[in-house]
Amino acid sequence: MSLNKTVVLVGMMGSGKTAVGKALAAELNVAFMDSDHEISVAANRSIAEIFERDGEAFFRSAESKVIERLLLGAPSVLSTGGGAFMSAYNRALISDLGVSVFLKVDLELLWERVRSNDTRPLLKTPNPKSSLTQIFEDREDQYKLADVSVMSNASCSIAQTMQNILEALAQLPDVLSPRGDQS
Repeated sequence: MSLNKTVVLVGMMGSGKTAVGKALAAELNVAFMDSDHEISVAANRSIAEIFERDGEAFFRSAESKVIERLLLGAPSVLSTGGGAFMSAYNRALISDLGVSVFLKVDLELLWERVRSNDTRPLLKTPNPKSSLTQIFEDREDQYKLADVSVMSNASCSIAQTMQNILEALAQLPDVLSPRGDQS
């Protein structure tokens, strides 16, 4: 299959956007891009350092610019930070230039995945589980605006989640085409 537009993975931190995105990109033989990584490279600082030094508003502005630049490139698989899809501007960009895929994961699995990771700026709080719960609740409605939603759980492998995404994308017009088809 050939990819005609960038697949943008959205969802909570710890939902598997990077792991699944890399597998999906390999399967489709396209580049895997990570907006947080691209922001870090451009700023020559980690995401945590950007948040600490410049604040979330600066980070979100940089994030929008990077997402736009990546969407204007060749079709790829793009993993975005958990908050990227909260921006109406980013959602419109993604809708116009790509296709959004929401990786749905329940709160307890997210907590299991992120609780020992100290690089998440939004969880550097006195009660990180409570913070994660609040973020999850605040973002859920926006994530549901994605073009495709794919559920992932603890028993669902990266390969199975990737296959579920491919099946969902195959139902959409103009996203995938058989190899050699120039449409």
